[in-house]
Amino acid sequence: MDRRGKVVDMTRQESFKRRVRARMAKTGEKYGAARRVLLEQSAADSSWVSEPEVGDGAVIEATGRGWAEWRRIIDRWSGRDEGHAAIVGFLRSAHGLDGWWAQTVTVGYERITGRRLPYQQADGTFTAGRSKTVRTDSVLLREALVEDKFRSDLFGGLPTELRSRPDAKVLRVAIGPGVAQVAIEPRSDGRAKVTIAHEKLPFPEAVEQWKVFWSDWLEAIDGA
Repeated sequence: MDRRGKVVDMTRQESFKRRVRARMAKTGEKYGAARRVLLEQSAADSSWVSEPEVGDGAVIEATGRGWAEWRRIIDRWSGRDEGHAAIVGFLRSAHGLDGWWAQTVTVGYERITGRRLPYQQADGTFTAGRSKTVRTDSVLLREALVEDKFRSDLFGGLPTELRSRPDAKVLRVAIGPGVAQVAIEPRSDGRAKVTIAHEKLPFPEAVEQWKVFWSDWLEAIDGA
């Protein structure tokens, strides 16, 4: 998606959240209940809550149908409210999509109808990702993440907890309202590519906050 598409997507997201909050104020419903009602209303018309990550052309080329047609197909299926896995199974069994494209079309449908927001996972939580190649020794960085004392220094005293084995390929570190998966890939020039996926974030607003945090953190360890 180009920059203009991202701006349109964000505008749609903010508009939808404002509609949810307006309904909450009017009816006294909790966020989840108000959101479900608006999603049901959205399913009855052709408006899109947000853009799928995969473009229409790519979907047509791979599946023979565009997003508008896939939305109509799933909307008309009686089991669409049974959840992500049910829709994937329907697309595979009834329409012959392979596993990857069944997942892709399902996620796209969930984005279009608001069942899945940007960065949202199947369990309803959100994930913030960042990656950077840094001028840091990969062995020393891994040791700092594994050892409690060094990890505390590495995060400026912010409470953290190692949730994986010290020798795991991808380290899991509990931090803030979620768990960060940290992958460290040594490079031949002595640098290291660090990839972070901060999972289990409870709200979409937390994604941008933690993306900024991880960008700053990667900058701080670059050359440290």
